[in-house]
Amino acid sequence: MAKGRHLGEFEQLVLLALLRLGEEGYGMTVRREVEETAKRKATLGSVYGTLDRLEEKGLVASWRADPDPLRGGHPRRYFQVTAEGELALRRSQRMMERMWDGVDLSADEESKP
Repeated sequence: MAKGRHLGEFEQLVLLALLRLGEEGYGMTVRREVEETAKRKATLGSVYGTLDRLEEKGLVASWRADPDPLRGGHPRRYFQVTAEGELALRRSQRMMERMWDGVDLSADEESKP
């Protein structure tokens, strides 16, 4: 990944939520997955803003379903992680594993009052 293209924490959460959701990945389900699994509050605005940014980067692709009369005729927009998005997640995971390698937080906890 080029400099300046590292994934932020929330971008990683959104991508992982999409992978967990499979074909059911749209704004509301992504928000719910992040909140329930990561135990982190998320607004629909932050989720959609992140999804739009990830799509601009080529890390997700979106499509619209058929219009839904229950939603006032508005089509739902679904998202899927692209191969490039999966690669970006794997790179982020490896980077964090390298950073954690050799870190022992238990020793720090014992020395705190």
